[in-house]
Amino acid sequence: MTAPLILLEGIGRTYRMGEVEVHALRGVALSLARGSFTAIVGASGSGKSTMLNVLGCLDRPTSGRYVLDGREASSMDRDGRARLRGEKIGFVFQSFHLLGRASALENVELPLLYRPEIPTRERRERAREALDRVGLADRLDHRPTQLSGGQQQRVAIARALVTRPALLLADEPTGNLDSGSGTEILALLAALHAEGGTVVLVTHDAAVAASAQRRILMRDGRVVEDSGAAA
Repeated sequence: MTAPLILLEGIGRTYRMGEVEVHALRGVALSLARGSFTAIVGASGSGKSTMLNVLGCLDRPTSGRYVLDGREASSMDRDGRARLRGEKIGFVFQSFHLLGRASALENVELPLLYRPEIPTRERRERAREALDRVGLADRLDHRPTQLSGGQQQRVAIARALVTRPALLLADEPTGNLDSGSGTEILALLAALHAEGGTVVLVTHDAAVAASAQRRILMRDGRVVEDSGAAA
């Protein structure tokens, strides 16, 4: 049996705010298969943002075990998590976080600048391939102000894909888009999944979550519903 890409066992995350302890995650157990498309849904305060931070190796759980692609992230220090994050995870956020003075190609190349083992020529070619994959082969030299919101998000997705990550983690990726552009982005995520990519979509919107293959509902730091669709 193939090992899951993501394994969470008894994950808890507690924050202290003065004299008060806030239990953002409470004993979450979850297994996500390689090549799956999962939506994590919940209202504000449900724990989904904390879950995003744990899955993305941006934060370490207070208790429990998190294994990503065979490596135990929950026991790593900050530097170890940063290395794992750079090697294994591509991020797409609600805000595009593009450099305004850089072209689409230069924005997509950016993550590879931290990989000195990749030559300049290969870096440029991989960026071109990523932009072609998201349908922007004809927009390589355009700056963000010359692109629509949907196109800017496609550049952001290309930037996430250029490192060839094991996991694409999308946080409210349609939140800043009109409905038409949002539909296009969800279709693109579905297409990337169909090509074999593993996608985790974090959203408060049940309609957005419906595009995923499996839907997990969080409330008060716990998983309360899981459609459990086969990966």
